[in-house]
Formats: sequence, C-alpha cells, structure tokens
Amino acid sequence: MGRLQGKRAVVTGAGSGIGRASAKRFAAEGAALLIVDKTAAAVEETAAQIRAGGGKVMAVAADAGVETEVRAFIDRAVRDLGGLEIVYANAGISGGLVPLFEQTVEMWQEILRVNLIGPFLAIRHAAPHMIKQGKGAIVCTASVAGLRANAGGHPYSASKAGVISLVQTAANSLTGTGVRVNAICPGLIETGMTQPIFERARERGTEAKIGQLNPLQRHGEAEEIAAMALFLASDDASYVNGQAFAVDGGLSSTHPFARQRF
Repeated sequence: MGRLQGKRAVVTGAGSGIGRASAKRFAAEGAALLIVDKTAAAVEETAAQIRAGGGKVMAVAADAGVETEVRAFIDRAVRDLGGLEIVYANAGISGGLVPLFEQTVEMWQEILRVNLIGPFLAIRHAAPHMIKQGKGAIVCTASVAGLRANAGGHPYSASKAGVISLVQTAANSLTGTGVRVNAICPGLIETGMTQPIFERARERGTEAKIGQLNPLQRHGEAEEIAAMALFLASDDASYVNGQAFAVDGGLSSTHPFARQRF
C-alpha cells in the first residue's frame, strides 16, 4: 500500500521541476491525480511519464492564478476523480532579479497574482469540498526567500512571505474542519524557474559553487522537495498544521549576507 493509496490529488505547476517531481511521487504512492500547468505540452509530458509508470492521471492546461480556471479544475477533479483529499498549490514565477528602482507595479501584480493569489484560490475552492469529507491536506510552495532577505527578488520574496502567512491564517480559519494547510520553503533547487542561474554558472565554470552558502554546500533536487510534499500530503502528517518547513540544506538556520542591491 502506498502512502497516498486511494487518495485524490491536484498538483499545480506540474509541467516541470518540483511540480513534476511531486506529481510523479504522489502517483507512485497510489494517488489518482489531476495535474495542472500553464504550458500544455509540459503538463502532458508529465502525465505521459506518470502513465508509463502505471499511474492514474488527468492533465489540464490552466493558469493557477485565474479564479475561473482554478474553480474549473478543482470541480473537475472532484467530479472525475470522485473526491479530493490533497491539493499541492505549487505553481509560481520568479520575476528575476530586477533592481528595486526598476521594478514596476505591473511586475509586482503579476508575481503576486500567481504566487500568492494562486494558493489562496486553491484553498478557496478546494477546502469546501474537503470540509464535506471531514478531512484534507493542502500544501503550498513558499520559499526561503519568504523567511530571509537575499534569497530572491523583492516581489518574489514578498509573495512567498505572504504564502507563509496564508497557510497560518487559513489553517486557523479552518479550525475544526479536519483540513490541514502547510507550506514548504525550498532553498535553491534546480528547476525550470531557476535554470538561468545554473546555466550562467555552467557557462562561467562555477557550477560547483552553487549552494555553497548552506551547511550541506550543495543545491537541492526537486525530488527532495517532493519528499516533503508527500509527507505533508499524507496521513503521516495528520497532526501537522499551519506550518512552513524550510527544505534548504540549512540555509535559513543562519544569516548569510549579500551586499544590498538597489
């Protein structure tokens, strides 16, 4: 029996990186899945990999920051899977490292729309179904950038700090329902979103220095975040609620310093 055997799950941002790794891990542990990504070809590739391993999955191309689309894929999961016990609101964008005085309101709005409003919408539309069942697990991707400065751009960091607050406040708003809400704060993970960082380092011949600020002195892998997502989604975490867990090689245990950039 897999740790998610018999459970139904939605994973957003499943076209690459953490979302793909988590979707594949959930399926391997027995969950029936509806996976979502804005890029149709990418989410279909993830679905193909899951089916090749014998998993049950439906793929949907949708924007996790648009309410009508979130409502539609949550309702479809409930209808076609027969219920919904797990949502992993993982979709996100970085916005890059744009100097503070060059940032625009539009840039901030787009990053907040995807990274913070997206998880809110997942909770808003999934939790009522879970409440009817008497239990559920919602996991959101935050970041160490939401815990400390110098781990991401200003709007990205602010959006991820908002996700941490969102899971705390949502968990308390759902008191007595049996629905748990938690967040994961990844450190530097090689994903589609962080690929430019890794590519530049490889071009300079400095790839070995990536992740040197944390005590493990390496970057993380998407599968390591998927392992935490699996734990939080499973009944093994039945008494874990309203928390944000750093999975960062120890980076957030101290205060690495980087020169202030304007």
